[in-house]
Amino acid sequence: MSFWTYILHCADRSYYTGHTDDLERRVAQHQSGAIRGYTFDLRPIELVWSEYFQTRNEAQAAETKIKGWSRAKKEALIAENWDRLKRLAIPPHERKERASASLGIVPRLRSGETEGEANPLPPLIILVRPQLGENIGKAARAMLNFGLTELRLVSPRDGWPNPSAGPAAAGADIVLDQAQVFESIADATADCAHVYATSVRRRGVIKPVATPAEAALTIRNEAGRSAILFGPERAGLENDDVAIARTLITVPVNPEFGSLNLAQAVILVAYEWSKGKALAQPSKIDLDPPAPQAELDGMIGQLDTMLEETGHFHPPDRAHIDRQMIRSILTKAGWSAQEVRTLRGVLRSLGRHPKK
Repeated sequence: MSFWTYILHCADRSYYTGHTDDLERRVAQHQSGAIRGYTFDLRPIELVWSEYFQTRNEAQAAETKIKGWSRAKKEALIAENWDRLKRLAIPPHERKERASASLGIVPRLRSGETEGEANPLPPLIILVRPQLGENIGKAARAMLNFGLTELRLVSPRDGWPNPSAGPAAAGADIVLDQAQVFESIADATADCAHVYATSVRRRGVIKPVATPAEAALTIRNEAGRSAILFGPERAGLENDDVAIARTLITVPVNPEFGSLNLAQAVILVAYEWSKGKALAQPSKIDLDPPAPQAELDGMIGQLDTMLEETGHFHPPDRAHIDRQMIRSILTKAGWSAQEVRTLRGVLRSLGRHPKK
């Protein structure tokens, strides 16, 4: 008996991976909608890759392996681009390090200091039993904002890939494309030396507790790979999930309202980790120096003359007080030379306006 592992290209451009003992019949079932699963609402589908195996176990193992691959790796397999597939098999952080090394780039921290003995490995973000594709997409967006790209999913409720994740990610496709799926937390954290679990309370589990800032500092300086677990949207991590972790991360929040959504929790942790990394900060705009006092006096004098001509200073015994107040208002702003020239141009225009 023959067995096949196959990849289908769906109408939303996602890929579905499966295995069967009758490839032609199974593809026809997907195409007709006889299988009411992931592909049912994503037809028409197209068979883009398949491979024959001697046993069902081999075909199923290949299916599981490929399902955990990024989109880029699947497309390299489909195109039979073995060199690219080999490169993509290298973990993303290693690819980045190799590219930087080949260009002679030395990573720098935001402070301008080069990284020394600090751990260069960014933490993995692991979403445990996430429920909505939109929330996975939003979490991916939060990750990429602060330089994290490696996302792992444990038993997502609606399967993976999820067509709702892409729009919510708002361009963080690299995170979604590289996302890996695992059946259990144990599988997802097998290669990690340090596992953190996020929780708003200790849940009766006796473990060290750290804030996001404290955990980030530890992650940046301890050897080995770190993973951070985030629980399902409805109730968070269960006690059995938390028990796997070595440390709890608890965000200091309002004790009267401690509810954070999934993306908010991810962005808080990612932001704290990013503080020690070489991320670009928004450029600062250099402000023009304040105008010389002579220019400011000239503008005030111009305004004073115009107000005098209109009879503004009335009654006369209050003119001095009014002039002091006007000067006080105009000197508070710290006008630049350009701002003074602009405002004087406005005053000149007002002065040329025909009197009625």
